[in-house]
Amino acid sequence: MAKLSTLDRFLPVWIGLAMVAGLLLGRVVPGLGDGLARVEVDGVSLPIALGLLVMMYPVLAKVRYDRLDSVTGDKRLLLSSLFLNWILGPALMFALAWIFLPDLPAYRTGLIIVGLARCIAMVIIWNDLACGDREAAAVLVALNSVFQVIAFAGLGWFYLSVLPGWLGLEQTGIDASTWDIARSVLVFLGIPLVAGFLSRRLGEKRRGRDWYETKFIPRIGPWALYGLLFTIVILFALQGEAITSRPLDVVRIAVPLLVYFALMWGGGFGLGAGLGLGYERTTTLAFTAAGNNFELAIAVAIATFGAASGQALAGVVGPLIEVPALVALVYVSLALRKRFTARPGSQGAPLAAPGAVSSNG
Repeated sequence: MAKLSTLDRFLPVWIGLAMVAGLLLGRVVPGLGDGLARVEVDGVSLPIALGLLVMMYPVLAKVRYDRLDSVTGDKRLLLSSLFLNWILGPALMFALAWIFLPDLPAYRTGLIIVGLARCIAMVIIWNDLACGDREAAAVLVALNSVFQVIAFAGLGWFYLSVLPGWLGLEQTGIDASTWDIARSVLVFLGIPLVAGFLSRRLGEKRRGRDWYETKFIPRIGPWALYGLLFTIVILFALQGEAITSRPLDVVRIAVPLLVYFALMWGGGFGLGAGLGLGYERTTTLAFTAAGNNFELAIAVAIATFGAASGQALAGVVGPLIEVPALVALVYVSLALRKRFTARPGSQGAPLAAPGAVSSNG
């Protein structure tokens, strides 16, 4: 820890300060949240998009794309991820939403939408902080993206209309076009993925792998954390007034979310360990199962129910709870790492702390 930079060593402190700064800005600067919300193109928030792209590019630039075939051939990993993300995750969030919010239909619906939107962005950085398998993360995020475009609208119809009807519960629906979902995938995964791939391809071709990994990667690495902190400030600033003016509602929404993150991460980690995937891929499986695509969930909630709706507030609270929860799980993951033996062909021994994201890792 003493060898890490100040940025790495005090990561939880910086994240906490970013959350507080965002809340204060959203509360004390008149019209800031509305102003930020209006800075968008075709429904995509430019400040959030900027933060996510800056955050994801350095991590995806670290991926060794010539190793992806070792991941695509791992059927246990791929099938486990599909089960956790597209069968267990939505079903678990549906159950938790009805258990904890039976009297608050707007928040309940918002949580169900969050459960349907599987993560394709911020999970990249949680995985890297926990020293997971970067190549596996890239493949699983791409797999989630394909299924998101194909399955999101259908699963929304099933969990908000069909299944509640079968169970005699209140029914609702969502407005989610295939283009809206595909656009989210293209912006928040496609752009940084292409940029990362081209950086490695051109950098290694012109200067060699040694220069790329010992000179270029350490130079761009800290920008992942800068992007993360910027995104957190923007997210909290956008809803600072709503969060601070309705704290009890936020608590009601937060409780099932915390249970969800703990169960999904724990289930993914336990499944990966049971299958003998090794620490790196077990960690990747756990974090890709626990994260959610908050940008898509918020966009769908706003398009269907309005920006001031309870569904939209539930969608916004999602990442606000996810950030501190998954940061805590990064440390839990690293604490469990010593229980694993090195997997042959793994990416080697990363740093023993979350500084991996801003170093060569």
